[in-house]
Amino acid sequence: MFAIIGVVILLVMVFGGFALTGGALGPVMHAIPHELLIIGGAAVGAIVTGNSMHEIKALGTGFVRVFKGPKHNRQDHIDAIILTTRLMRILRSEGPVALESHVNDPKTSSLFAEFPRILGNEALVHLICDTLTLIVVSSGTLEVHAVEDVMDNAMKTHFHELHEPQHALQTLADALPALGIVAAVLGVVKTMGSIDEPPSILGGMIGSALVGTFMGVLLAYGIVAPMAGRLKQVNEQDEQIFHAVKQVIIASLHGWPQPLVVESARSGLGHAFRPGLSELLDAMRGR
Repeated sequence: MFAIIGVVILLVMVFGGFALTGGALGPVMHAIPHELLIIGGAAVGAIVTGNSMHEIKALGTGFVRVFKGPKHNRQDHIDAIILTTRLMRILRSEGPVALESHVNDPKTSSLFAEFPRILGNEALVHLICDTLTLIVVSSGTLEVHAVEDVMDNAMKTHFHELHEPQHALQTLADALPALGIVAAVLGVVKTMGSIDEPPSILGGMIGSALVGTFMGVLLAYGIVAPMAGRLKQVNEQDEQIFHAVKQVIIASLHGWPQPLVVESARSGLGHAFRPGLSELLDAMRGR
């Protein structure tokens, strides 16, 4: 929502300010479709050239996430901590065999079924289940630091893929001013071919050419670069739930008391998603 509001403010202030200072919007609006055709077409071609189909689809998803925001809300972070804590409690009190049925097929697990939004995050569920499956099949003989290394590696790979659309957007933002210059140069070439026209006509043609530079810079620094920055923020917020789950598992394997386990996971969350300790403990008692 805020991304849409920001784009509207940008366009109103730029074009409204231009009009208020006496600028004629007519020639600019007349030139914009043609300049966008060149700049936009070149941008699409560059994206297709520089990315596989997987990255292109991820880029489309990235655009959606810019406007939708983080995947998980504050309650989801609470639920992730509660779910992982309960799984570790089963491991500690009932043993690996009791835990195995939950992590082998989480979609049929009665415990996972209580948290459908968590179950909908396949990467997070895989992190939980794959890690706990390793513990189950090893009969608890794994060293804690080895488990932590495995989780860190899995998270690093997932986060790298998560950030690919953001890097593609930033690369596009860096390229757009140059593509705007390309459109402007083509406009100048067209103008030079009509050098015998009256000054009034040549002035309009030069102005149209300059719109290409204007559009390239505006799109780069006014829209695409801020979208890349916003997507980076969303990605980093979506990463927090993974770190919370990891902290619960590692702290539990270290044998920490449950309140300390919960606090270690809670304290690592950003303020937008961090519940109060009493609130989290009360939620766990309610489960």
